[in-house]
Amino acid sequence: MSASLLVSPVREEVRKKSGSVQARSLRVLTLTPFFPSAQDPARGGFIAEPLAVMKSLGISNEVIVAQPFYRRGGTTESPGATWGKYFSFPGNLGLPLSGRFFAAHILPVVLRKNREMPFDVIHAHAALPCGQAAAIIGQHLSIPFVVTVHGLDAFFTRQAGAVTGKWCGRVVENVYTSATAVICISEKVREQVISRTRANATVIYNGVDPEKFSPETGSSPQLKVLSVGNLTAIKGHALLLRAFARVLRDFPYCSLELIGDGPERERLPHHAGELGIASSVHFHGRQNREYVAEAMRRCTVFALPSTYEGLGCVYLEAMACAKPAVGCRGQGIEEVIEHGKSGMLVSPENEDELTQALLTLLQDKALSQRMGTNARAMVLDRFTLSHQAQQLSDIYRRYAR
Repeated sequence: MSASLLVSPVREEVRKKSGSVQARSLRVLTLTPFFPSAQDPARGGFIAEPLAVMKSLGISNEVIVAQPFYRRGGTTESPGATWGKYFSFPGNLGLPLSGRFFAAHILPVVLRKNREMPFDVIHAHAALPCGQAAAIIGQHLSIPFVVTVHGLDAFFTRQAGAVTGKWCGRVVENVYTSATAVICISEKVREQVISRTRANATVIYNGVDPEKFSPETGSSPQLKVLSVGNLTAIKGHALLLRAFARVLRDFPYCSLELIGDGPERERLPHHAGELGIASSVHFHGRQNREYVAEAMRRCTVFALPSTYEGLGCVYLEAMACAKPAVGCRGQGIEEVIEHGKSGMLVSPENEDELTQALLTLLQDKALSQRMGTNARAMVLDRFTLSHQAQQLSDIYRRYAR
């Protein structure tokens, strides 16, 4: 008999006391490498924010954050989560075994918590290390696990490189096929998963808090282009700087605001200087959620010409603020933005198309406002935290044992 079909005596007693399996609350063990901390309150908000909404649906979550011992940041004092610092070989070499080390480290804690109050299902975010750990722990607890895939690098082959990537790919394939369900943040991501497995893959889009990310009450007289995201090459910030340099010829008083940090943090300001636009470009570094929300309310246009994006919560957040968003075709956001109606889509790495999209939205205020209104309406209709939480709740209740 499959381990996932077994029910422990303790769990059965909880079921009897609840009176009704359909109506009872569920307890979820959430394993994630991303979660807000005192050092980085913005990291993993897309994991943390739906949890509060799920409480109203009768879903409680015990969160354990995976963090290799050599990585700084994260503290057990951060609210709502326990940090599990596990042994791992530094760099990508340690990826294929990372889930096993993580599972071994947290298993005693999980077993104790399960004895105190049994878990119904495990939700792992990312196959490594959390999905692999969930498969191991799920066997120990005789409960199913689901795993969410948050990016296009579904098998870690791009991140890990050629040699280690093959090993990662085999491990991840086993995780997806062992999972009761694989949750993908877009159809683009789902396509990646089912290209190599017969996993039970479904799409649940990330949601946004439409109250935190809400339209401004007045209108800002200043023209501002905003971009929010990690400063990595795939996000397209260098391309955005070049396009913005051309925009300034028609709108010399426009500014470009960039929020985020990363390996490109030193190079991008230098590039802005080479383009002669340094005085019009402002780098704000990593900021908290409130700062980002306020920046989105104040901007005229949001733009992130990322070329490797599973979905991109920042687009949804800008749209919730009634701002037109500019993204690239062929990415997950293509499933959300309706070109010309709720935002603009451009070809990846196409400076001319990006420049023209920015100019169009800056020149035609009525068009920009209409797109922003449509964008917020779309978010309210399909992409709120409530939508995401309800769909996750449905998944849990469908497969919990």
